[in-house]
Amino acid sequence: MSESRAAAKLSKVDKAAILLLSLGETDAAQVLRHMGPKEVQKVGVAMAQMRNVHRDQVEQVMSEFVEVVGDQTSLGVGADGYIRKMLTQALGEDKANNLIDRILLGGNTSGLDSLKWMEPRAVADVIRYEHPQIQAIVVAYLDPDQAAEVLNHFDHKVRLDIVLRVSSLNTVQPSALKELNLILEKQFAGNANATRTTMGGVKRAADIMNFLDSSVEGALMDSIREVDEDLSGQIEDLMFVFDNLADVDDRGIQALLREVSSDVLVLALKGSDEAVREKIFRNMSKRAAELLRDDLEAKGPVRVSEVEGAQKEILTIARRMAESGEITLGGKGGEEMI
Repeated sequence: MSESRAAAKLSKVDKAAILLLSLGETDAAQVLRHMGPKEVQKVGVAMAQMRNVHRDQVEQVMSEFVEVVGDQTSLGVGADGYIRKMLTQALGEDKANNLIDRILLGGNTSGLDSLKWMEPRAVADVIRYEHPQIQAIVVAYLDPDQAAEVLNHFDHKVRLDIVLRVSSLNTVQPSALKELNLILEKQFAGNANATRTTMGGVKRAADIMNFLDSSVEGALMDSIREVDEDLSGQIEDLMFVFDNLADVDDRGIQALLREVSSDVLVLALKGSDEAVREKIFRNMSKRAAELLRDDLEAKGPVRVSEVEGAQKEILTIARRMAESGEITLGGKGGEEMI
């Protein structure tokens, strides 16, 4: 594979990592201050994993950046020591150390917001012995993908109880939310701010279910159906799974493909429905489709977990684009068009 083709396959996260590694420590730190916990984690991991970056790749990233902002910074890709120093300057020593250890614990946030900086296992440990309604509020407050990973650290019975409570949760009294913030802040020094009182609901439960492993999601949905068949139907109607990409319009698929790296796409399609594959092929150039077919044929056996991980990554991008109005999702969770 040529260096130019390798550069073309860089994901947006990889490009962001190369750009930050190319900036001076002060400038990179200023950029990181404006990013959310999940973004910092993704870019931080990508920076830490950067090895043998080709000159073509750096030049491509910088060229694309120049086209957008019209200004170029000095180059120089560093290593782990640089990353630690830069993150420390941007986030403080404790927060940087926790990032590197994959435990992102924020400092200047409310108690609930601090949980968004933590690893899912750590969040599960924090709420493990809390009242089930408190657990449901916390899970509803987290982003769906993080919430799903938190649920994976509970047994089936607790997962079922939490999802049912999230489904019936609509609003939380400001006083109750403030009290929960204060309790959490005793562990994670921050500032209480009870401004968000609307959370949960059937749609939130469906979003969380979308990110669960297929085996866990299937067992949980069966249990929800036994408890409340109508609720299970509502949740299923609001869920959007990988095979539903076949129902997205051509313009949406083309926009989505521009955001997905070829390596992730190949993995995701290894376990996809034929209708999804054909949808993807039809929305690529003839040459690109031929290359993708060749890559699929050449790809040996892969773990189911790898396929599911790639599909979840693409679905995450699709949901983000749908929320910003860039595409419209069809199938389950899609809005009816008139």
